[in-house]
Amino acid sequence: MLALQLKHARTTYRASHVLWLAVQPRRQRHDDRSRDPEVGLTTPVPDDLSTAHSGSPFYFEAGYAGWAKRPSRPFPPPFFSPPSGSYSDPLSTHHRSKDRRPKVNGQMIRGVTNGDDALLVSDNLIGTNDGVGAWAQRERGHAPLWSRLMLHFLALAAENDKYGGEGGTPDPVRYLSEAYEQTKEALSEPNEWLGTTTACSALLHYVKENSKPRPVVYVTQLGDSSVMIVRPRAKSILFETEEQWHFFDCPRQLGTNSPDTPAANAVMTKVDVEEDDIVLAMSDGVTDNLWEEEISETAVTSLNNWHEMVEQGKFGSDVGEGGSLAEGMRFVANELVLAARKIAEDPFAASPFMERAVEEGLAIEGGKLDDISVVAALCRRRKG
Repeated sequence: MLALQLKHARTTYRASHVLWLAVQPRRQRHDDRSRDPEVGLTTPVPDDLSTAHSGSPFYFEAGYAGWAKRPSRPFPPPFFSPPSGSYSDPLSTHHRSKDRRPKVNGQMIRGVTNGDDALLVSDNLIGTNDGVGAWAQRERGHAPLWSRLMLHFLALAAENDKYGGEGGTPDPVRYLSEAYEQTKEALSEPNEWLGTTTACSALLHYVKENSKPRPVVYVTQLGDSSVMIVRPRAKSILFETEEQWHFFDCPRQLGTNSPDTPAANAVMTKVDVEEDDIVLAMSDGVTDNLWEEEISETAVTSLNNWHEMVEQGKFGSDVGEGGSLAEGMRFVANELVLAARKIAEDPFAASPFMERAVEEGLAIEGGKLDDISVVAALCRRRKG
């Protein structure tokens, strides 16, 4: 069943890609939609959040950016609109409209949605999930709901475990497994919605060496969303995940009818990092359009450019413990999205997606138009 659905998704993409090339001359790419990515710093959390924070002496200064190939679908009831208690309830819900943020199990859903993608940014956990857009063609299909809820429950699982505890060891695969089970439960009858999503996350923790703490990042990945760690001082890629595929343009994914599971297929890697290393969590809208070296170079160059603009007085406001560094990472994420979008909209560009397609014997040219999502984070030490 999964193979048929994913083959359908691949065929649909090819057909839509060819049609898009035929009807979109290069000089007519600018439609009425906003051409600017949606950007932000830490994604929203509940106002009454009481869950313990990480005991790590290190944290992320982070920002995010995303550009969707089409507007995100609104979440259906009861995830957006509170359900009625009985038939006698008034039809008007104006008295409950103060907080219109989506909820599940009475809790605000963490993260933000970008097309079919979802992004999460917090002090010690970042993530990007890529919902499989072909589900939009199926009755009760809703990929962005799957990708967003998976991140939401992942964040809750990490918080409940205090991100591994004081001097403990995080277990991101267990967190992802819990998130998967809770998402399946939330999207089962009577609120059944179908979908699948890839998953990638990076959790910042620490280990003690000679009684001194040093930062460690626990990277977890399933599918073709990616985590890359860049060391700016060396201008080098310290680490990057390997994409997981069933076959071309069909990544491993979690959700309806998928044989993949976190326990069997998620890959967790513990990466030693340094202060000021950059951690990127990206959907395949980035990696299908930019080569690894382009991603690394864009991240380092844009961060350096941002520092220069701050010195010139063009940027600057206090954000978090690192001053305005979070705004710097938001700038990095935005520049990566713009770079990837430029290739995605160019039918004549050479891209990683085109190269893979050619290797499969497919006549696909140019970039891949897709949702583009980036979380950019800088490893920092807490003050005090």
